[in-house]
Amino acid sequence: MASILDEYEDSLNTRQIAQQHSRLSNANIGITHSGFVNVRLEEEKPIFNKQRIDFTPPERINHLAVCNNQLCMSLGKDTLLRIDLAKPDQPNQIELGRKDESKVHKLFLDPTGSHLLICLSTSECLYLNRNTQKVRSLSRWRGHLIESVGWNKQLGNETNTGPVLVGTSQGIIFEAEISATEGSLFNTNPDQYFRQVHSLEEDGKPAPVCCLEVERGGSENKYFIIATTRKRLFQFVGKLAEGSEQQGFSSIFSQNQDLLPSFQEFPANMGYSEITFYTPKLRNSPKSFGWMMGNGVLYGQLDYVRPDSLLSDVQVWEYTPDIDISLDKPISIVLTQFHFLLLLHDRVKAICTLNGQEVYEDVFPDKFGTLKKMIKDPVGGLVWIYTERAVFRYHIQREARDVWQMYMSMTKFDLAKEYCRDRPECMDMVLAKEAEHCFQNKRYIDSAKCYALTQNYFEEIALKFIEAKQEEALKEFLLKKLNHLKQSERTQITLLVTWLAELYLNSLGQLESDGNSVIFQETREEFREFLSSSKHKECLFNNRSTIYDLLASHGNVDDMVYFSVVMQDYERVISHYCQHDDYSAALDVLSKHCDQKLFYKFSPVLMQHIPKKVVDAWIQMGKRLDPKKLIPALMNYSQMGSTQQISETIRYMEFCVYELTVTEEAIHNYLLSLYAKYKPDSLLWYLEQAGTHPSEIHYDLKYALRLCAENGYLQACVLVYRIMELYEEAVDLALQVDVDLAKSCADLPEDDEELRKKLWLKIARHVVQEEKDVKKAMNCLSSCNLLKIEDILPFFPDFVTIDHFKEAICSSLEEYNQHIEELKQEMEEATESAKRIREDIQEMRNKYGVVDSQEKCASCDFPLLNRPFYLFLCGHMFHYDCLFQEVTPHLTPLKQSRLEELQKKLAATTQTSKSRHRPAPKDEGDTASLGKGNAGTSREQIKSDMDDIIASECVYCGELMIKSIDKPFIDPKKFEEEKSSWL
Repeated sequence: MASILDEYEDSLNTRQIAQQHSRLSNANIGITHSGFVNVRLEEEKPIFNKQRIDFTPPERINHLAVCNNQLCMSLGKDTLLRIDLAKPDQPNQIELGRKDESKVHKLFLDPTGSHLLICLSTSECLYLNRNTQKVRSLSRWRGHLIESVGWNKQLGNETNTGPVLVGTSQGIIFEAEISATEGSLFNTNPDQYFRQVHSLEEDGKPAPVCCLEVERGGSENKYFIIATTRKRLFQFVGKLAEGSEQQGFSSIFSQNQDLLPSFQEFPANMGYSEITFYTPKLRNSPKSFGWMMGNGVLYGQLDYVRPDSLLSDVQVWEYTPDIDISLDKPISIVLTQFHFLLLLHDRVKAICTLNGQEVYEDVFPDKFGTLKKMIKDPVGGLVWIYTERAVFRYHIQREARDVWQMYMSMTKFDLAKEYCRDRPECMDMVLAKEAEHCFQNKRYIDSAKCYALTQNYFEEIALKFIEAKQEEALKEFLLKKLNHLKQSERTQITLLVTWLAELYLNSLGQLESDGNSVIFQETREEFREFLSSSKHKECLFNNRSTIYDLLASHGNVDDMVYFSVVMQDYERVISHYCQHDDYSAALDVLSKHCDQKLFYKFSPVLMQHIPKKVVDAWIQMGKRLDPKKLIPALMNYSQMGSTQQISETIRYMEFCVYELTVTEEAIHNYLLSLYAKYKPDSLLWYLEQAGTHPSEIHYDLKYALRLCAENGYLQACVLVYRIMELYEEAVDLALQVDVDLAKSCADLPEDDEELRKKLWLKIARHVVQEEKDVKKAMNCLSSCNLLKIEDILPFFPDFVTIDHFKEAICSSLEEYNQHIEELKQEMEEATESAKRIREDIQEMRNKYGVVDSQEKCASCDFPLLNRPFYLFLCGHMFHYDCLFQEVTPHLTPLKQSRLEELQKKLAATTQTSKSRHRPAPKDEGDTASLGKGNAGTSREQIKSDMDDIIASECVYCGELMIKSIDKPFIDPKKFEEEKSSWL
């Protein structure tokens, strides 16, 4: 159990290490102006954290071996202690049972932690398996002092080691195999065989084999064997045939017999050497090695691809000045990812493999005794150190935390960035250092790229490149900085975008003046890519006026047009093309983007120069364009333009009228005016197909009439008069053109015979008086049945003989006679009809009906004879008042008001009749008697009128019932009242 004093010493050492680490970090930084502030909430733990094991050995510790969480130690003379570190409270103690003076020379534990070799100083070797308590002797190994063992990592398991290599103190390398299973009756030894395969020498003499390592790797699965003596490091490389791995490594050594084995030798000799390897967690083969020998530590990488040597990038890190191999030799070495630990008799030193500097030193107090050995568990990764009375353990935590600083100081910036990816404040320092390094070496573009990723002050960096007159580097810096800005940082984005545009324009201007066309084109492409960047589109759009001003100030018209297209500012593009008389290009832009407003704005200019292409574009746009908005431009240039412009104008107007079926009056009026002025042949055809009724016409009739009259198109005027139903004017005008045309006009008023007759008389007068053609006049009589010979006779001159009209007169007389006969027949039929009607009336007056005393009203169901009633032919009978109530709601408002008026009159006559029964003055008696007959007649007339209204038909069988079928049973105005009465 550790004492309080021990814990205090451990804490003191930890604090000193942390302070030393802090000083190292501060010394290596030296970079200011970073945007990060390094704030640590608690003190960072050291990389090498020592812990003393809570274990007090009963005897002194001679040797210790650890692998795969299995710890074995030799205590005193004859005791072996095994501890499973997963179950540290269950140690296993075994007695070796040796009675001689032999001591344990070394312990070797295989990678699985299952096979333990106990080498004795008497050149004997014992074997102990993890699953047994019995120590067995290896008889074939007797007589050899074992110094090293090269385990077989591929074939070894818990019961069998597979072929392994064994190095002795005499420089001999043996191959052996050990099996934990019981042998046959004649072979009970665990060692299957033990044969020599090679021997090593130094200076012509056998040298002890200090270390052995067997690895397999590379694409060809070669075997690599490394063996070391006191001053030499040997390499053996070879391949084993498939399936022959169990036969051992002798063939590899035999492959190297013809050539001297590859080795490296150093002059200094400290009597022993030790090699250690580092294997990453995700790899099976070691990545690097460290060989502790007399001249220092040979450190390098293992390259399994190289054909000549496994070792690469080797270098010797000499021991620190305080290590004197003649007085204080290093005892052991352990290699980690970036450090190797050296064990001295009273302390541990950690040396960085990147720069050879000492980064850690831990001094052990004298009370624990001299440090004996340092071992690393290749599976668990822990480092173990022991003395005769104590065991210590080192945890290695976040070893790579400060590696970035070392790589940075070595100007290996890529590696430095690799090891600080998750630490932005460190990454910022590395980038700043790399940027400064590139700047000093005049690699300005690379420097700009790095500076853009740092948090250094923007102004300082920009001024730095400006002072160095490196516009390209400044541009690269601004571009990178712009790409890393957030969308919310609008002010910064605007500043950088504007500045970059200015730099690009300056560069383009300089390149153009220098005549460097290749670089100029590349820079222009880069600038246009910048202008069309979707990431900065919003900023460029919001500040497009500034960009336009910059482009204009540099006279860069092409890029201004390109930028306008990117910003979809097509109006500016089209204006540019029109100003430079490139009307086809302007129309192409219009046609491509189909903006109606731009069509309306630029069509006048384009129509003046390329009318056919413009009209083609209009036709392609179809209904997306409003033709009415194009008329002003068309009218302007049709008046002062060429024949082509006029024909194209007519073509578009015809397209609008006949294809798009436009009904706008302005369009039709304009087309009519174009026909009248430039294409009269189509005028009459247009008027004829446009329709003959005013509701079908889409042009202004009065405008059309005036237009045709001004241009002398009489036939067209006649057509318009006909549509306007001005038949007299049409006939008058048609007689100036053609009599047949006038005849067609005269027959149009079909419903007005008087007008038709008048029109035909005009035609007949014209034929007789103007053309003086009697035959044509006679033809008029035959064409119109309204004209008679006597109607046209006054038009003829007196000298015309009757022979010309003989047939017409005879025909007229015959028609008169026929008409008289028809009138006689109609009179006879009317007399007969009147006679039958009188007979029916007389019959109806004598018709009667019989009413039984038990009959009831069809409406109220009360006896009928109690009150005045009506009897209908259908059989329904109603009281007078019941019928009045039934019929009134179904009457029209006009009849209801008439009925009310009659009721008032009836009431008034009733009052008059009552007043007649009162005694009257003598002088008034004659007057009363005179008015008696008139009052009775008036009363009867009123009742008759009321009967005509309410009793004209049965309310249940007549039209009133049929008309009321769609009326609700309850009046909507009284619905709520009726509804509430039911609740």
